[in-house]
Amino acid sequence: MGLNDTPMANRLHIAFFGKRNAGKSSLVNAVTNQNLAIISDVKGTTTDPVYKTMELLPLGPVVIIDTAGIDDEGELGKLRVAKTKQVLNKTDIAILVTESGRALDKDEKELLELIKAKEIPYIIAYNKADLEENTKELSENEILVSAKEKLNIEELKELIGKIKPQAKENPIVSDLIEKGDIIVLVCPIDAAAPKGRLILPQQQTIRDILDSGAISVVCKDTELAETLEKLKGKVKMVITDSQAFATVSKIVPEDIPLTSFSIIMARYKGFLDCAVEGVRAIMKLEDGDKVLISEGCTHHRQCEDIGSVKIPRLLKKTTGKNIEFVTSSGTEFPVDFKDYKLVIHCGGCMLSDREMKYRMKCAMDANVPFTNYGIAIAYMTGILKRSVKPLNIEL
Repeated sequence: MGLNDTPMANRLHIAFFGKRNAGKSSLVNAVTNQNLAIISDVKGTTTDPVYKTMELLPLGPVVIIDTAGIDDEGELGKLRVAKTKQVLNKTDIAILVTESGRALDKDEKELLELIKAKEIPYIIAYNKADLEENTKELSENEILVSAKEKLNIEELKELIGKIKPQAKENPIVSDLIEKGDIIVLVCPIDAAAPKGRLILPQQQTIRDILDSGAISVVCKDTELAETLEKLKGKVKMVITDSQAFATVSKIVPEDIPLTSFSIIMARYKGFLDCAVEGVRAIMKLEDGDKVLISEGCTHHRQCEDIGSVKIPRLLKKTTGKNIEFVTSSGTEFPVDFKDYKLVIHCGGCMLSDREMKYRMKCAMDANVPFTNYGIAIAYMTGILKRSVKPLNIEL
């Protein structure tokens, strides 16, 4: 992904929900003017949520999500319905697709109540309006459409635009720096680093610095000492990959503010305070306690993977306890937290603000402490106080 591409997490997520054969997939294709979803007269053609990033005028960069029917049957059907409901956690605008000429049934009403409970803006689209006459008086967030005849498709997109949540422009570091400041970014290149590119938090931070008129200097941890020597007295802040925290903290003088990409992402996503508070649970862990380590994306795990290897190893060394670890990645996230004593999450760069806050709230509602990779590593290496101070948090 290029620096100018809008990350998936920063795109408006528009999800289409409804019963089997309500015409969800046909409506998705009509709205996008593309054959994104497979359509068929056979019930249950869509089995898993389908995601597509695109530019959708007049809305701009969006993620379109087509979901399985909420009335799916059987054991597999129940799993599909559960996945469909999970999609709500990342949905910014919900489109409930039903059939024209009839009232909402029990399944649709239950889904609508869930949408309302999660405070998600929604539209009810009465599809197949070319076949069934509608006698119901429509509210301002209801519309008659026909995916087959392309009836009111543009009007539906305009209605989505009207209820579109206002984009929240959270700063990454731009509010902490000034024009002309030099920010050093430490990006280790090892077996876990993606070939030929930087990871998303590094890209986003560089862009935020450039937009501020400040200067970003990028180096590996092995060249950090030389870089600081050449920029002596001119560096405003150092931001490092969390995995190199211990090494970098020994190199960076105490008078230069130091933090990590994972920590500024927690701030960017709105859960930094919760993560700082949650990290204190580490020293309360006992033998046999279960810790969930969760990542928002899926990737091939390397032999020294941070989530499955490095953090568990550091936790065991720090606590001296025999801890049980459970990992999750991508869209998979537990709904039952009664067995966990701590959740350690990645920075969430691939997840929307809504989904990150949902995950945090799941843990908090179960009274399970919630923190993230960077804060956990900083805490266990004894530099948490130093690493959050640049973000105006005093411990």
